[in-house]
Amino acid sequence: MSYQEKKNIVSLLGSFLVFVLYGLYVFQKNPVGSIDSAYTFSFWGGVILVLIPVSIVAKIIITIVFNMIYRITTNETEPSFSDELDKLIELKATRNSHYVFTLGFLVAMGSLVIDMQPTVMFIILLFSGFVSEMVGGITQLYLYRRGV
Repeated sequence: MSYQEKKNIVSLLGSFLVFVLYGLYVFQKNPVGSIDSAYTFSFWGGVILVLIPVSIVAKIIITIVFNMIYRITTNETEPSFSDELDKLIELKATRNSHYVFTLGFLVAMGSLVIDMQPTVMFIILLFSGFVSEMVGGITQLYLYRRGV
């Protein structure tokens, strides 16, 4: 298994772990049954704004720990450059990830059109962000295995 495949697997597991732990924390704080829509918008807006730096910091820490463990276990350094194949795989993964997030965004907006609660829209947006990240990682893993 190549360095890129291992890195993608660790990234997928890290993203899954961060999303699940953050989701559990958020749903404990969720104002269930709140009829004050201003508070609901404020709460879910804050949830998304906090999720962004939390996931960035977690990814940086996971990458550093992964590189340290990789270097210790294999006595090899991580590749310092990416070739054309890496860039092509990354572009295709980004494309697929954006398609999934765009679909999730449209579904979230559709939930408002059919008069669902604003909470549903925010939950759909969060899940579409998570699923799009998973699709991007899985696409990279698949293309590294199968080839472009």
